[in-house]
Amino acid sequence: MNISLVGRHIDLSDAVKDHLMHSIDTLSKYHLDLISVNAVASMNERKKGVMIEFTINIAGKNTIVITQRDNDLYAAIDIAIDRAQKALRKLHDKMSDHKNGGGINEAKNAAAHAVDLHAASEAMEDEIVPTELDLYKPQEIGEVLERLKESGKQFEVFYDNEGKMRVLFKRTDGRFGLY
Repeated sequence: MNISLVGRHIDLSDAVKDHLMHSIDTLSKYHLDLISVNAVASMNERKKGVMIEFTINIAGKNTIVITQRDNDLYAAIDIAIDRAQKALRKLHDKMSDHKNGGGINEAKNAAAHAVDLHAASEAMEDEIVPTELDLYKPQEIGEVLERLKESGKQFEVFYDNEGKMRVLFKRTDGRFGLY
């Protein structure tokens, strides 16, 4: 990993450089392929403060840029490093969850194993219990409207008392529509 420390309109003392190097070293714990980390500390004359900017280049991924302003350079570094750690942790979790999820390889392995469809269908016949769905029972429009208001759903499909299939839905203006 290449590390670059730059000071604009500010001299970086050895203590600040050591703090920056130690902080940047903590970014390697996420086991990502970090190509380079550039740290630019600059003095802002108009706003009477300092700004630290980290540019983190990761192999095969987008570049992460973090900018932090503060009155104290050490505080700005610490806050920016915390933000960088959050971003790298999120990227690491996303990558590790994706790789361990199985996905297409899991489906290929399942398809490779021979399945006896006749035995599976016989086993399912014993477990099937017929039930009447609420969808087929006639319902009052008012009852469905109250249930829709209480739930977070956008629509409800039901049969009315005349046997017609109806759809009650929330409109964008806050009122309700009925098909």
